[in-house]
Amino acid sequence: MVVKMSVLKTNFSGVDFSKYSPKVSEFVEELSSRANKQGHFLNWVNLPAEQLKRIDELYTMAESFKSQTGASKLSVMGIGGSKHTVEHMLSINGLNICRDKIGFYSDVDSISFERFLANLNNDVTSSNYMIASKSGSTFETKDGFLRVWQMLTEAYKSQGLTDAEAKKSAAKHFIAVTDANSEKSELRRTSNEQGWIGNLYIHDDVGGRFSAFDDHALFALIYAGMKKEDMISMLNAAQEVSKLALLKDLEENDALKEGIFWSDAKLKGIAASVHQYMGAVFENTVYWHAQMQNESVKDTLKQVAKVPDAMHHSAEAHFNPANKLVFALTVPVDNGVCSENAKAYIGALTKSYETTGALFVEEVETSKLGLAPAAAGAMTQLRAFATVYQEIVTALMSGKQLPEVLDSVLQPHVEFYKKNLKGGVVVPGRIS
Repeated sequence: MVVKMSVLKTNFSGVDFSKYSPKVSEFVEELSSRANKQGHFLNWVNLPAEQLKRIDELYTMAESFKSQTGASKLSVMGIGGSKHTVEHMLSINGLNICRDKIGFYSDVDSISFERFLANLNNDVTSSNYMIASKSGSTFETKDGFLRVWQMLTEAYKSQGLTDAEAKKSAAKHFIAVTDANSEKSELRRTSNEQGWIGNLYIHDDVGGRFSAFDDHALFALIYAGMKKEDMISMLNAAQEVSKLALLKDLEENDALKEGIFWSDAKLKGIAASVHQYMGAVFENTVYWHAQMQNESVKDTLKQVAKVPDAMHHSAEAHFNPANKLVFALTVPVDNGVCSENAKAYIGALTKSYETTGALFVEEVETSKLGLAPAAAGAMTQLRAFATVYQEIVTALMSGKQLPEVLDSVLQPHVEFYKKNLKGGVVVPGRIS
């Protein structure tokens, strides 16, 4: 028997769910009929359960990686979902608070590269590097990786090693997260040829923004010190959300209710919407959620922001009667020294937003520095389902036929700029 998640509580107002009730079975069947089937990019539905089988392997790999170089820091080199999911997962789990365990590089300009090196005290041997790219030839990622690879080799040669010895030492600093098939991934071929440690994968049919439980995120969490029991709790909770999200009982299915909430606004002609996250724990969640919004819903009118930072300069627009908006507010359950004022602030926002438009308030359980692991897993998986349900609900309520593969899991338009990067020069070769 599936029970409602206790680590996450959502209250809705301003939406009449009864008018959607007759189609609940149709909504759920549409998603479940596609889930985990090849070519539908919905393999993230059961990914948490699959990853539970690999926990011991991943922890052993992380320990071996640290020990073979002595580097306690991991630099993540990747863009989009290869970066934002990792940042999000670290932050909500209360890890890497001082940014001393995990660093990131996802830029292509000289100043950013110099700043990245400065964070390593200009010693590239002080860090290990996780290179994340499904194809292995992502322009931005490959640029940074090849520069660091060259610098590592030179650093070891300056210590008196031969060229062959230096390259062997440099190789110990890298781990690849990419397609398992070396015929599809240039990075996998490099990893195999250079003898890089381990096998980390970007699983088939799991898009970057849906990959918060894929290898790059879990490996970074482990490297940053996440306890194994917390990892298991997080993955179990995420898989529990997958069960709940495929129930035909709307009272138990908050993922569908959130999808209906956002769809209802669109169907009413409300173009703009707001999802605000309260507190430093969600500092990086807003970037990941914005990516989810832009790539899946393909709508730039949604505001995703952290409060209180964004509250005062947003309020003038939010509470202007001329602007029609719907709102969501995600807040951590506060049991600490600031709880009285935090609750007063949340109460003020809730009352104000309820007066202005439809609203849901999502409360998530916390630990001292982040969310409770189960809450982190549940909230993250809930976002993925709600995003896809928004497309399904909007189409079926409008009498429109859904495409063979859902638009919300694809991103064909990104190729528009990528095609103009063909032939771009990267050190020491060229983009393929």
